[in-house]
Amino acid sequence: MKNSKVLVTGGLGFVGSFLSKRLVDLGYSVRVFDNSSRGSLEKISGYEKDLEIIEGDMRDAQSVAEAVKGVEIVYHLGAVNGTRFFYEEPEKVLEVNVKGVINTLEASMKAGVRRFIFSSSSEIYNEPEHIPTPETERAMIPDITNPRFSYAGSKLIGELFCMNYARKSAIEPVIIRYHNIYGPHMAYDHVIPEIFLKIKKASDDFQKKQVEIELQGTGEETRAFCYVDDAVEGTIIASQKAAKSDIVHIGTDKEIKIKDLVSQIGNVLGVRVNTKITALRAGSTPRRCPDISKLKKMGYQPKIDLNEGLKRTLEWYKQNTKLQVA
Repeated sequence: MKNSKVLVTGGLGFVGSFLSKRLVDLGYSVRVFDNSSRGSLEKISGYEKDLEIIEGDMRDAQSVAEAVKGVEIVYHLGAVNGTRFFYEEPEKVLEVNVKGVINTLEASMKAGVRRFIFSSSSEIYNEPEHIPTPETERAMIPDITNPRFSYAGSKLIGELFCMNYARKSAIEPVIIRYHNIYGPHMAYDHVIPEIFLKIKKASDDFQKKQVEIELQGTGEETRAFCYVDDAVEGTIIASQKAAKSDIVHIGTDKEIKIKDLVSQIGNVLGVRVNTKITALRAGSTPRRCPDISKLKKMGYQPKIDLNEGLKRTLEWYKQNTKLQVA
């Protein structure tokens, strides 16, 4: 319902900032809760006066309770993500993500929030048995000793809290599972900006027109990349139309091999890229592509194809990546 008061946790982050701005455009009164650890005001440039921004830590229950007051809808996007963090700081991933969802959900129930939108991830499937993958696919943590699964585990815990902790309350939880969202402002520890940085370095800022870069895996691994504007539209549609306790995929069903993605990125940058195969990190998934038929039935249709999305994204990185990366 437009003119409703909404809260976006992690609203200065990558997807959260785009979501916050879009909600303002649609006429919502938007409050952002963020600790600015990875988010920044730069991501909401031009919207500073339109957003109520509260700085705080999701691990602090009192701060979260203050942020939730007077809110009708909560979009809980705040989390520690990025593959580097999964491997290097799994304890922080678990602490922030688990305490964050518990504190935000408890505060929302006490404050009389109507809808609670929890952002989960395709990581919970590990190696799915079905491609395209439906929301009914089994979730799996195959190895609790591998720190990579700190993130997937934290998201599964969050889903369990949404489904069960709030079961006897009036709040309406909705779980959305994001699948490989990309776009401007995305942190560098994700596939597309990582490839961009490798090409940038190998080509001496795109001066060389043919380069070789190392690629994790064989290149035959696949993903389905969804541009952030489409992901935001899907998020809003799901928040409005999904049933209580529903689970909805957010993404696109256009699967691409990583070696073909590298070639496409090279084409956009004007560089021919050869790849050198290296080993996959333990726990990496060979294929990932969601079934988005449930969201399509709600009226969702991705509008930005991969080539157009890459042009927008890579142009932003070219303009905003000032330093060479070692």
